[in-house]
Amino acid sequence: MVHWNGRDIPQELRALPEGRYVIESVDAAPALSPDEEAGLEQAINSLRQGKGVEADAVFRRVEERLRR
Repeated sequence: MVHWNGRDIPQELRALPEGRYVIESVDAAPALSPDEEAGLEQAINSLRQGKGVEADAVFRRVEERLRR
């Protein structure tokens, strides 16, 4: 999520690689389905148990899949 003052380019956007992006205004987050809610709770519990993955590793995995 990017918070924008309507004038200056946010730092979050400056850090993105060159490409095409879609930016959509969000006034309220959509409600989660029961499955989505359960998935988030499971993920939080996993992180609390020390089973997290470093952000750099996640970004590498995503980039690898996008290249396919």
